[in-house]
Amino acid sequence: MNCKLIIARTLILGSILLPGISYCQEFATVVAPANLKDNSRDIFSLGNQTDELYFYKKPKPTPPWFVRRFKATAGLFIPVNSTKIKVGSNDDSFGTEIDFEDNLGFKKTTTTFLGNFQWRASRRSRFDLGYFHLDRTTTHQLQKTIEFGDHTYPVNATVHSFFKIDMYLFSYGYAFFLKPKYELGLMIGTHTLATDIGIDLIGQTAEASYKDKFNFTAPLPDLGIWGGYSFADKFVLNGNLNYFSLKVNDFKGKIVSYNIAVMYQALPDLDVTLGYSGMNFTVDVVKNRLDGYLKWGYNGPLLTVSYAFGKRKPFD
Repeated sequence: MNCKLIIARTLILGSILLPGISYCQEFATVVAPANLKDNSRDIFSLGNQTDELYFYKKPKPTPPWFVRRFKATAGLFIPVNSTKIKVGSNDDSFGTEIDFEDNLGFKKTTTTFLGNFQWRASRRSRFDLGYFHLDRTTTHQLQKTIEFGDHTYPVNATVHSFFKIDMYLFSYGYAFFLKPKYELGLMIGTHTLATDIGIDLIGQTAEASYKDKFNFTAPLPDLGIWGGYSFADKFVLNGNLNYFSLKVNDFKGKIVSYNIAVMYQALPDLDVTLGYSGMNFTVDVVKNRLDGYLKWGYNGPLLTVSYAFGKRKPFD
């Protein structure tokens, strides 16, 4: 069995087990006899000493002030894109690597929106569900001949191209370090990309026009680190870094993503965040007769507003 497939299954199993482990760590108690003098005592002789037992509850850490039970976030994102794609025959005899920005006339910078919902399940555990949409289209006169899908697009031809992506993010994070001013932990999750990519040749007649599309859905698991630090009153520095590589049958993918941001608590339940986010995504997928390769990266500033609801200090 492929080693990377084993790693992927391990990550999936971990995402199932981690919440249970965190629950046990939050609520477990330790049982010990009151008159236990040393560890050499036979623990099985305590049957007649139940009146001497007591339950010791592990002291619970105090989360930072910025931790809330529920938080909804929406905002504006201005990524600078770098997009390369190759869609051709399986034997590599047909197909051109296309730079969307240089060869098809796409603007590097776009403006879009993003959203996120966070549920703080316990002091240490959090679940995040996010969404990101990108819709890029352009009409351009080719400066060189390209091969894409089943067709050749000649030099000087006018083409309409589109690059649309819906990205869904789900993650579970556990804070191994938790103090009143900071938290630091590990996360495990998935980035799922649903793509709609294609090129249309604009001909003088319908017979002279043709088009090719290459669509796929790529769920990529990832793992990483995350944290937050309150460096001043009402100010928090947040960040995360994620990575994973996976190969299963005719699908191969790799993802690296990062985010760093400064949050300001404008109102007791309202936060404003200014940050910088980036991702590099590579996928190689065989679909029917075609072999598709996509390398897409972006980075840019973001501005978001978050509304928190529920008890303001939910774990006191």
